[in-house]
Amino acid sequence: MAFSASEEGLQASIAKKLKQNLDCVPGSSVSLAGSVDSFEPLKSSGSINSNAFKSSNDSSCNDDDGINIEDDCDDDEDDEYDYDENDYLSDNDYLTLESQFDNVDLPPGVEAPVPWLKDPSPSENLSSTMTLTISDAPPATGLNPSASCSSAAPSESSSSKKVEDCNDDNLMQRFQQFKQFDVVEDFSDHHYSRMGFSDEQPPKNWAKKIQEEWKILEKDLPDTIFVRVYEARMELLRAVMIGPPGTPYHDGLFVFDCLFPTNYPNAPPMVYYYSGGLRLNPNLYECGKVCLSLLGTWSGKQRENWIPGESTMLQVLVSIQALILNADPFFNEPGYETQFPGVDGQKKSKKYSEDVFILSLKTMIYTLRRPPKYFEDFVLGHFRNRAHNILAACKAYSEGTLVGSAIGDGAQNGVESSGSREFRSSVARMMNTLVTYFTRNGSTDCEQFRGAA
Repeated sequence: MAFSASEEGLQASIAKKLKQNLDCVPGSSVSLAGSVDSFEPLKSSGSINSNAFKSSNDSSCNDDDGINIEDDCDDDEDDEYDYDENDYLSDNDYLTLESQFDNVDLPPGVEAPVPWLKDPSPSENLSSTMTLTISDAPPATGLNPSASCSSAAPSESSSSKKVEDCNDDNLMQRFQQFKQFDVVEDFSDHHYSRMGFSDEQPPKNWAKKIQEEWKILEKDLPDTIFVRVYEARMELLRAVMIGPPGTPYHDGLFVFDCLFPTNYPNAPPMVYYYSGGLRLNPNLYECGKVCLSLLGTWSGKQRENWIPGESTMLQVLVSIQALILNADPFFNEPGYETQFPGVDGQKKSKKYSEDVFILSLKTMIYTLRRPPKYFEDFVLGHFRNRAHNILAACKAYSEGTLVGSAIGDGAQNGVESSGSREFRSSVARMMNTLVTYFTRNGSTDCEQFRGAA
């Protein structure tokens, strides 16, 4: 994508972010000569094993004592969110940004929205294709343990959905019939598509174990987690989970790509989170790393770590949803429970959850615009179904209700908090933008929330 002379500042901004995030992309090669070029995918040598399953999201998060004390994907020493209300744009601004960035492949940790980039006549709108094809790598043809680490997405794929499909009268029927577990074919956009067995024939005992995992998932998945596995590549799995109620993640959708390594179950699976460049939890990094003791990316007590023959993929997914996407993510940061006790800790936790909620709303927009492959009907149906609940929560929060306490179409009685002026303003801005997106997705009566704050 070429930039005009009036957009020179954009190059400098992106270049600065690239520099801040290059430690997430070892061996990367980025060029900014009037355009953003693709970068060198991650390289890892040798076969996958319990000590060497490295990728963008699996870089070690342990220091010499086995405790995570730094953010491996961020040079900033202060992990608290520091947002600016001007980061949250009007409807027209978002449409402008879509046209500017839909075809840009940015490295992980680089967030596409640039609030000050103005264009009075955006070249495209929401009628563009809306599929989150997360890697443009071709299907793997051989054992090649290298993986793309891009959180951006091409604008088209073989399973792309157009916005006019959102108004399909049959959408809600397909949404209601959407299977929690299913086997699909095309794995080309999967983050780990170049890792694993590729075109090699896996050992029978390994394949049997994966089939057992499939049966567990098909039988026991909670109703808020949805999984797709791949017939031709049994080692790959994609999961989409709904943010739990009572948390700043409520009603959001969160996408994870997983890999059963070649020495599974002796080694834990690998998991990559599609962050969109947003850090909305201490355990979910911009570069896609998921920090969890069960995955070996975090130190934990013996029973908290991966136990071969006992631990399962279902346990991993449920742990991510319950332990990471929780009501007080501020205290996921190591040592914060003892460092910030009492009233001081609760104050910081409330502020953190407010900031996280704004990022969760932005994630909703990204996911709605580009649903992951094979989850299009689910994503569009979910947000059509939950639009009023999300907007009602936004309205309640903008009026002082504590984040996470909104239930259904209203706020829980007696749970209120003053909330900062910046947060209220940001929620109001995001609510107006959500009204536009939800309406175009087929939700009705959303205009009542526009400018309600």
